[in-house]
Amino acid sequence: MIKVLEIKNLEVSIGEKDVVKGISLDLNKGEIVAIMGPNGSGKSTLAFGLMGHPGYHVKGRILLDGADITEMAPNLRSQNGLFLSFQYPLEIPGVTVSNFLKTAMNSRRDKKDQIRLIEFMKLLNEKMELLHIPKNFSSRYLNEGFSGGEKKKMEMLQLTMLNPKVAILDETDSGLDIDALKKVCDSINALKKSNPDISLLIITHYQRMLKYLKPDKICIMQDGKITRSGGAELAEELEEKGYETDKP
Repeated sequence: MIKVLEIKNLEVSIGEKDVVKGISLDLNKGEIVAIMGPNGSGKSTLAFGLMGHPGYHVKGRILLDGADITEMAPNLRSQNGLFLSFQYPLEIPGVTVSNFLKTAMNSRRDKKDQIRLIEFMKLLNEKMELLHIPKNFSSRYLNEGFSGGEKKKMEMLQLTMLNPKVAILDETDSGLDIDALKKVCDSINALKKSNPDISLLIITHYQRMLKYLKPDKICIMQDGKITRSGGAELAEELEEKGYETDKP
């Protein structure tokens, strides 16, 4: 297996508070790994630490395709193939979905290799069709007036357009009803089918999302540490017994 993301004894703190307390984890090319845990266990802090949020202090090492990105700025991590889908995407009035995506794509390209409008629109229409997103979606202002499901679909469209090596999905199931969750998971599966090499790190509380996505490995996170790892059957056990048995 080819390691694409290596997390080595990672610690993440916010101010004086230590939240992530020494996590080591490898994510292989094309693999789906889920991190599950209750509120306050440090899952989202881990995601922000991996992406380089400036308000988070990190110790340890983060390697992407063998290159050390621990001290790299967030935009450079993105350019090198790391992506974070937010739990609560922001609304940006006045900026259309298409303009946002075109700008995001060009920010990852050399100035001499900016994507042409006709090429961009062709790709955007292809990806929207792949994800079953209506065409008028692209002319709407980014997340303004979007339902919870539409915001998460926007995150999936952005993910599909940017086509990273590793995507961190931070509680993508948060705030979604059953129908919206299934549609978002269908989008993720469509993306995975179109690009089998993409690696996914899925952060979630519940088993329900994993019924559709079939992770290769599940890690339980409690009090800033990974306390146990296993296969897909671990999610079913958590559904029955909860997290109490996995406290460090």
